[in-house]
Amino acid sequence: MTRDPKEILKKIRRIELRTRRLVNSVFAGQYHSVFKGRGMNFEEVREYAPGDEIRSIDWNVTARMNAPYIKKFTEERELTVMLLVDVSASGMFGSIELSKRELAAEVASILAFSAINNNDKVGLILFTDDVELFIAPKKGRLHTLRLIREMLYFQPRGRRTDLAGALDYMNRVMARRSVVFLISDFMDNGFEKALTVTGRRHDVVAMPVSDPGEGALPDVGIVTLEDAETGEQIDINTSSRSVRSALRVADENRTNALEKLLRTRRIDVVPLSTGKDYLLALRSFFEQRERRLAA
Repeated sequence: MTRDPKEILKKIRRIELRTRRLVNSVFAGQYHSVFKGRGMNFEEVREYAPGDEIRSIDWNVTARMNAPYIKKFTEERELTVMLLVDVSASGMFGSIELSKRELAAEVASILAFSAINNNDKVGLILFTDDVELFIAPKKGRLHTLRLIREMLYFQPRGRRTDLAGALDYMNRVMARRSVVFLISDFMDNGFEKALTVTGRRHDVVAMPVSDPGEGALPDVGIVTLEDAETGEQIDINTSSRSVRSALRVADENRTNALEKLLRTRRIDVVPLSTGKDYLLALRSFFEQRERRLAA
């Protein structure tokens, strides 16, 4: 990644312009409609008018005033949105245009701008096999630009992934129920319990990030593959059809197992791929959730 401050600012500004435009043109209203506030705030007691909900009548006030009065409530809209973004070494992989980490940052930027446009607070946790950075939820454009900068250019100490550790940490620092976007390639094991606990406490949306090159190697002879997180290397013969098939099947099995886990925990899933338009995935998620809430 470039470390030239001018290039950093230029890239952040480019992402800001793109994501704000998408938020205003594509997702305006959808974010508001699918994420609910904490409840209802009492606003006033006023005299009953034709068409008012009978169940809203305040019988104590009605008895005192000898006329029907109702309690009026307004929805409490303010939410806390937490972005949990995996910055482990495997996120640097990208066989097309964007790396998985760059894709994660751009999608998270859209979510952050959607939240601040809705007057919600947004916070950030960057994690590897340790929690690398925690930024408490706040509002405002400058705060969101800081989140984007950190997601793009933060230099983590760790290389591996500990999803359970990140989820446990968030549960400790965020007592209030939040909307949690978990953006990761999920290259980890043993996080099922932490995911279950988090799903009960918060509104969790899992966003698995993948790259088509992870499950489809080209036929280029013998190559050395290195695990970005462990540094382990292995030589494989990509000219072998059975080797390429085994790699593809292993990748499909891992994807299917993750989808099954999230489905059984009743956690919404938005699959992201560096080889596909993430706008389609986001739009599909909003539409499906809207339908579910309306049912």
